[in-house]
Amino acid sequence: MTFTGKLVLVTGGTGALGAAVVDTLLGQGAQCVVPHRDEAEAQRFAHRGNKNVKLVAAGDLADESVVDRLYGGLRLWASIHVAGGFAAGPVEDTDKAALMKQIDGNLVSCFLCCRAAVKAIKAAGGGGRIVNVAARPALEPRSGAGMSAYTIAKSGVAALSIALAEEVAKDGILVNAVAPSIMDTPANRKGMPKANFDKWPKAEEVAATIVFLASPDNAVTRGGVVPVYGKS
Repeated sequence: MTFTGKLVLVTGGTGALGAAVVDTLLGQGAQCVVPHRDEAEAQRFAHRGNKNVKLVAAGDLADESVVDRLYGGLRLWASIHVAGGFAAGPVEDTDKAALMKQIDGNLVSCFLCCRAAVKAIKAAGGGGRIVNVAARPALEPRSGAGMSAYTIAKSGVAALSIALAEEVAKDGILVNAVAPSIMDTPANRKGMPKANFDKWPKAEEVAATIVFLASPDNAVTRGGVVPVYGKS
């Protein structure tokens, strides 16, 4: 794979999975745009200062004006949407505000970034790739018991990816998503210290699948929601 001369935007690029995606892209010669919510995120980012990375203070990606500013003027090859959030809780304890927080943070942000990405990729001459991040409960809703709001939002991301893939295929834009299980990250290890970490896919492994789907080497795959479960 090579991304030499190609511009890729990665939302959530300062997080565990997003940083692994950016690291893989840089190793393939890409130039990356990475939005962040606050300066603390930017300071922690391993690739801060890399000449091929542009860090952008963006704010809330569920805000249409924020997304339009972020993508404005970019001539993209690919847009990868890792940004999102997780919250568990039974339905009886999940009020409308909690539900909407999951929908805004996961689905609305993804929709708005997909919309802006299609425009930016077309401006660059057509062709290009979009990769979204759903989650295992989007493919297996029963596994979303106890996290229904999150499951609803990520199921929307999966459906969006499939529908959009059909819509923009004529423009040469291939849209796909990945659906990770619990990943082997420091935060997840801390939250579930008794789990068998060996079964969890590593962020770098999930990133490899994302980067392939975003690459020119992916010439035919579209509308996929690819399980990346490892052994879990």
